[in-house]
Amino acid sequence: MYSLLKRLYTVSHPPKPEKESDPLRFGVLGAANIAPTALILAVRSHPGADVVAVAARNEQKARTFAQKHGIKGVYYGPTGYQELISDPNIDAIYNPLPNGLHFEWTAKALAAGKHVLLEKPSTDSSEETRILFQLAASKGLILLEAFHYRFHPAFRRLAEIVKGGELGKVKAVKSALAIPRGMFGDDDIRFDFDLGGGSLMDMGVYPISAVRFLASAEPTSVLTATHTPHRDRRIDRGAQATFAFPNDVTAEIECDMQVPWRLGIIPRWPNIHITVQLEGGEASLDIFPAPYIYHSVTVTPKNGKKRVEKAYKPKEGAGEDWWTTYRYQLEAFVDKVKGRTPHEWISAEDSINQMKAVELVYEKLGLPLRPKSNHLA
Repeated sequence: MYSLLKRLYTVSHPPKPEKESDPLRFGVLGAANIAPTALILAVRSHPGADVVAVAARNEQKARTFAQKHGIKGVYYGPTGYQELISDPNIDAIYNPLPNGLHFEWTAKALAAGKHVLLEKPSTDSSEETRILFQLAASKGLILLEAFHYRFHPAFRRLAEIVKGGELGKVKAVKSALAIPRGMFGDDDIRFDFDLGGGSLMDMGVYPISAVRFLASAEPTSVLTATHTPHRDRRIDRGAQATFAFPNDVTAEIECDMQVPWRLGIIPRWPNIHITVQLEGGEASLDIFPAPYIYHSVTVTPKNGKKRVEKAYKPKEGAGEDWWTTYRYQLEAFVDKVKGRTPHEWISAEDSINQMKAVELVYEKLGLPLRPKSNHLA
């Protein structure tokens, strides 16, 4: 219990090492609620990174955010985003804007010569994602879709077990990310169709990404798909789908942003897991988007003893048991920009295929694809 409490305390109160003489300087697009956790806290403990500016449409929001997080540069108003990405003192942009704005402002940041750490989903379509990565490559810039869980030792250990062969070949994968009603209201921006909303676009991308990675292949089709509609019938409040993969492998995913309470008064426990069925047994990981809080990598062989592993820190390479998924991701991003080899990476092809898989589900559901950006890269 002491080690758990100590780790969780250090997660929110990380040490602050002296910054290097030339750290990677980040600018944050939008004063989003995710930014402190996903970047600012991670940067605090990284000697090679710093957050130097933030931009928001609202002046007061931008100034309040900057003051709270010790950020010196502040941009605001209708030109604030452009002023931020045009700032010559900024090396990289973190883009946590609503999904429908990812393409436009990432394209503009790349055009301005900035590296980009881009929140998932990369864009609203596989075509837009392809264009962004082509633009980044043409300019010699780093673009990373921020599937932070992929960088944590817990998920990497699960992948090592699954792909290492100790339990044989993969037969099926199941993954879910579903939370009870109450966290997101009906008017939440995540349900805005024009801004790329929907459960699949927000929470569903996690299990889709996970099953693709663990299947070591891309889905050939969607066998079945159902959804629970939002009051805007174009939007999925929740969704379930079964993918077909090569070699008779199947994968089931589930996502929901408003799971109803039992009897209308008892909140349900979040359903967050990955389970892989293999020829020789089963391997699973719970709380996979945030294993730094707590997790169990459980291995259940058909012929052998069940075991439970923990992996907060890698066996080799940089890392501490209190590093969050975002801190491991930041380590990889900075390494990549600085010309070093990161411990993990998400390729352009991976991000493009991720959106193709999302599109397959929406097509099977009979729901419209999210609208493409009017911006031309």
